Amino acid sequence: MSFQHQVVWITGASAGIGEALALAFARAGARLVLSARNEAALQRVAAACAPAETLVLPLDLAEAAALPEKVAQVLARFGRLDVLINNGGVSQRSLALETTLDVDRRLMEVNYFGTVALSKAVLPALLAQKSGRVVVISSLVGKFGTPYRSAYAASKHALHGFFDSLRAELSGSGVGISIICPGFIHTGVSVNALTGDGTALGTMDEATANGLAPAEFARRALRVIACGENEAYIGGKETLGVYLKRFVPSIFARMLTLTKVR
Repeated sequence: MSFQHQVVWITGASAGIGEALALAFARAGARLVLSARNEAALQRVAAACAPAETLVLPLDLAEAAALPEKVAQVLARFGRLDVLINNGGVSQRSLALETTLDVDRRLMEVNYFGTVALSKAVLPALLAQKSGRVVVISSLVGKFGTPYRSAYAASKHALHGFFDSLRAELSGSGVGISIICPGFIHTGVSVNALTGDGTALGTMDEATANGLAPAEFARRALRVIACGENEAYIGGKETLGVYLKRFVPSIFARMLTLTKVR
């Protein structure tokens, strides 16, 4: 896939991975739709993407009823959509027993239901074109759970189940599904992560601080998308956890109890 003149819609585009992806796609010649809740931050990212043709389209993934109208605005502006990158979401840093059910629901509403709702809203247009790709930015904890991320891991596991099923249903339609699982990436994800009562953690954890640069993640992610890969893991040595869980699950389970992951 060449991204020259392609229309690429990125949620969670106001910072971190989303911002890095926006800059990378702009350099690749794509036309961009940038979405998140913070319009001022989106405008800053859009300015940095010049001279890419960009539509700033604020949205809240928790407001699923508003998403079809957002899709209509994208199609009215560009007439098509080639790549949807579901990157918007929120993380968690709290023990399961100290996390209120409202916080559990919030994580599922944004990370899972918001992503599913937006993807369903764009699919009719992609199927009519007989082309396009839906990309889901999941997480390594979409493959295995870790402490302090119970509901976050659940929301990411749910994405894998849904989009693996959807990929099979779309076989032969021209529309593809890619799931990309980041490991530790140096972003504000832990700063904005929800604690047990729903307030933001407010600090960057050590693993995130030492994580992969967002620009490097974006470079690898564009290659994954261009190649049409079904699933990919991007990060450092933490990506080995996927294979340890698969081949030596009992050893991996013991390792999680000893690993500093908060």
